[in-house]
This record gives sequence, C-alpha cells and structure tokens, in this order.
Amino acid sequence: MNNETQTSPSSNSVDMTEGNIPDALFFVGAGGIGMTNLERYYLSKGSAVGGYDRTPSALTLEMEKEGARIIYDDDPTLIGEEFRDPEKTLVVYTPAVPTDNRILTFFRNGGFKVVKRAALLGLVTRHTDAICVAGSHGKTTTSSMVANVLRRSKQGCNAFLGGILRNVGSNLVLTQGSPFSVIEADEYDRSFHHLSPFIAIITSTDPDHLDIYGNEENYLESFAHFTSLIRPGGLLLVHTGLKLVPRTQPGVRVLTYSAHDGGDWHAEDITYGEGTLSFTLAGPEDLRIKDIKLGAPVEINVDNAVAAAAAAIEAGATEEDIRLGLGDFMGAKRRFEIWMDGKGGTPVLIDDYAHSPNEVKASIASVKKLYPGRKLCVIFQPHLYTRTRDFADEFAEALSGADRVIMPEIYPARELPIPGVDTSIILDKVKSGEKCYCERKDLLNLIKNSNFEILMTLGAADIDRLLPDIKQILEKSGECVHSEK
Repeated sequence: MNNETQTSPSSNSVDMTEGNIPDALFFVGAGGIGMTNLERYYLSKGSAVGGYDRTPSALTLEMEKEGARIIYDDDPTLIGEEFRDPEKTLVVYTPAVPTDNRILTFFRNGGFKVVKRAALLGLVTRHTDAICVAGSHGKTTTSSMVANVLRRSKQGCNAFLGGILRNVGSNLVLTQGSPFSVIEADEYDRSFHHLSPFIAIITSTDPDHLDIYGNEENYLESFAHFTSLIRPGGLLLVHTGLKLVPRTQPGVRVLTYSAHDGGDWHAEDITYGEGTLSFTLAGPEDLRIKDIKLGAPVEINVDNAVAAAAAAIEAGATEEDIRLGLGDFMGAKRRFEIWMDGKGGTPVLIDDYAHSPNEVKASIASVKKLYPGRKLCVIFQPHLYTRTRDFADEFAEALSGADRVIMPEIYPARELPIPGVDTSIILDKVKSGEKCYCERKDLLNLIKNSNFEILMTLGAADIDRLLPDIKQILEKSGECVHSEK
C-alpha cells in the first residue's frame, strides 16, 4: 500500500488533529470534483483556500468566485503570501498530480505538512457519524440520494459528493451542527482506507483500476479491508450477490439489499408508467413504505434508492423524509442526466458517466425500459487505455444492447498510449446493427447528418463538454421535422 500522508521533517507544520481547522489550505489539483467539495467546506469554516490546477475549468472558476485563490502555472513564485507559512498552511494533493510538480516540490521541501485528499477526508469522518458509500459503480448516485434525503430531515448532513447534486447545484451539502457526514468513498489508490465509517454501503465490486490493484483478488481484498474500518456499533449495507467477504469488527451489523434479488432491504411492486417509476421499500421487521416515486425514474436507480433509504432510516430519517428526498431527487450531473425528454418532436438526449461494462449494460437496459420501442444510438468514449484493454470483450457485449454505436478515440486521462490498444478492440466485437468509429473532433458533423430517436452519450471522459452543442443540433433537427409536418 502506498504511504498516503507525506510530511516534511520540519516541526513547524500545521496541527491536523480532530476538530482543528487550519488557517490556510492549498490544494494541488484544485479543479478535481473531490477536491472542490473540501475547498468549499473549509471556505465555509473561514479558512483561506488556494490551489493550483493545470487549466481553468467550470469548477475552478466557480471556486474562484466563492473565494479560493487558484493559479494555473506550475510556478511556486505565484503562491500567495497567505499560503507560505508552514505553521498555518496545510497542503492537500490528489494522486493525479505528477510527483515532479514544482509547486508540490516547493511545499515538500519547505517544511509544510503535505497530505493526500483522502487523509483530509478521513479526518472529517473521524469526528462525525460518517455514511460512506463505496463501490465500482453507483456510489455517486447513492451518496447523492442519501444527502438529498438527510438534508431536509431534522438530522441534516454535511455531504462530500463526487458529482454535482442538481437539487443544490453543488458537490457539497452543509448543515450547521449536524452529526452526520455523507462521503463518497473512492477505492482508487486505496483512498477509502483513510475513512472511519459509522454506516458503510458497498454497491458493487466489479473489478476496476487494475492498473493499481493488478488483479480482482487484490481489488476485493481492498474492499474487505474497508469493511474492517467500520466502527463497532456501526452498520454495513452490502448489495446481494457480491464476491466480497466482509471483515467487520465485532458489534458491526451486516445487512444486505437489492432492487430485485431480495435481501434485508429490497424493492417490491416496481411499476413503470409513462416516464415514471415507483416501488415499495421493504425492510427488516416488516417495514413497508409504499408507492415511493423516483425523481430520477430509471431502473438502475432502484438499487441505489433502496440502499440510500436504508442508510437514511438508520440515521433517523422518517417515511416522509424518504418520500420527499427520493421523489424530488434530480440526480447528479452526468448520472443518467436527461438533457432532452423527447417532447415536441425532438429526440431524447441522455448523458451518463457509465464507464465500466456493467454500468454501460445497465444504462442501456434502463433506456430501453424507459422508452420501449424507440431506437437507441450510443456514443461511447472509452476512458483509459488500461481499462479498454482489460475489459474490451465486456464493453463490446454491453454496447451490443444498443441499436447503433458510435465510438471516438480513447480518452487517455493520466495514461500514456499502449501499443495495440485503441477503440477497434471494442468496436470490432460490437454486435449492433450499425456501428462506426468517429474521431471526437468530427462527432458534431456526424450528428448533424444523422437522425435519432434516442441519443445517449456514455463514459467518464470529456464528451460531456459537447452536450450543449449536441442539444442545439438536435433541437434544430426537431424544429425542421415539426415544420415539415
């Protein structure tokens, strides 16, 4: 396991004990979705917040408006004076930052306490009753659902989310004085091993991040270790059917959940209407909450809603809190986000962050169930060369559920190219009636010259940046069809 916290030998470093609020924090990799919720949190506590990122983004610009001082040049001379005192400044970084980053090197050599984001988030969990949601997929939506239920309950919560909860327009939910925190527990680089959950949810353990773990056995061992961190007296909610063997401490309850496959918590009477979805929540001791309507009405969200409701009820939420929080849940950005609903003669446009084979398969199945009889075209942008290489066959099988598949080049993120690994190792095996490769730069022209009933963009890459243009093109196409009638 990597050493998660790095501290310089100087004794002049900020106190990082529970309850202590640093005077100043500097975030290296400040534009990450998981960094900005911590930046917002410490801004709310009155700390000076600064940071560095390679390029401006919508998130970094928002943070600047909220009071963070962010620089975009890897030049230590640009660091503000308020972040130059090792006794007052805590430095936080993400694993995505290169080790030779000059700003990180400046702080490490200057006697500052330098910690990974995961270590700081772990500190938050140790002085709250933390509800931590882990899993290879489903964790952003599930943690967002828990937050949306609890934020309107008498308990409230402080939630650190891996996506923008559309109900509040932020990846941070704050309730002054709440004992509860809601944490998206990221398994990448074993970050979730820093957490101290009171309630833990494990949504899935499909192998991922094999560039870090090497094989499925190591991946499952990492989740087993995570379960050992749940405090005595706490609770583990684990999806039915996982290969995981929990390793909880004495006094930790273990309950199962699912949408369709039974479990201590499960859904019954799942009903689909015209764009609507409702179900009955069934729990221990014959608990029943009938006719829960999902604000984000897709099949894949029933699993997430059952887990979220179970955790929220354990935290003291009422039946009315559950109905409200799930009923008006708008979803997290890029999590089955409906950009166009197909009304007025236009196509349906949906964007989803799905980037593992099971997520892709579930997203496609959800669309087919929500809009029966309509043809679905999927634009899937693979994320990472290693993930594409390791799961090419599984991706091909999942994508074959669509009527048409369009694939641009692989988005490399932090990786260098791997010889022989490109889009074709997936696309050649896709069994859909229509399929094609299209470079990302040519996608908009292809869309202009195509007709769609449903268009869905999938993947963890940057295809979402094209969505405003895609929407504009599809709206115009709908206007043309309407005028011809």
